[in-house]
Amino acid sequence: MASVLLVEDDHVVRGAMLRSLTDRGHAVHAVGTALDALRRVAAETPDLVVLDLGLPDLDGSDALRMLRGITDVPIIIATARDDEQSVVKLLRAGADDYMVKPFTGAHLDARITTVLRRAGRASRTVQPAVHSVGGLRVDVGERSAQLDGESLALTRKEFDLLAYLAARPGRVVSRRELLEEVWRQPSVGEDQTIDVHLYWLRRKMGESAAKPRYLRTVRGVGFRLVAPD
Repeated sequence: MASVLLVEDDHVVRGAMLRSLTDRGHAVHAVGTALDALRRVAAETPDLVVLDLGLPDLDGSDALRMLRGITDVPIIIATARDDEQSVVKLLRAGADDYMVKPFTGAHLDARITTVLRRAGRASRTVQPAVHSVGGLRVDVGERSAQLDGESLALTRKEFDLLAYLAARPGRVVSRRELLEEVWRQPSVGEDQTIDVHLYWLRRKMGESAAKPRYLRTVRGVGFRLVAPD
């Protein structure tokens, strides 16, 4: 049995999908807006999200990017859009699978099982690591970070950013790579997301862009994490 968050604004379709998945043994929470989906995921992380694109408050592709900003759980897109360009764009933005309506409950259940099996296999293959750089210690498995023996109170995305850089000490990581690998969204235009998260991360680590210790900016290229001199 999986915990599934169903995001679908059509109450008839939502009811039918909810009944079908519940009958197949899943624990299903159903919401009709992107905002409700974000709230639900932030409060109680499900095993998987089934996301419709035609939501009343936010386009599903934007909702996908926002969800990828706060969670790594598998996301299956369920929509009437079937052009190849849309499929490729959504998969690159972080979707794990894509289903074109209409589809049966049995088909959706099979896709959920396959995606969760794939996600479980990946999590078993990649062992949680502990990264140490100078006095910084990042435990990926426990999702905890310490600096000089003191715990850092980090948000989910602050931790993900720090862990990604700590796993590559001394290496310059580009903005594009961070957006694609940490935020799981394509690099499009001028994005201030990284700057905001780095600002708060630096503050919590007792440093600043003007007086960096661990987090160094390589102008025009990206960022790197190094042990203090």
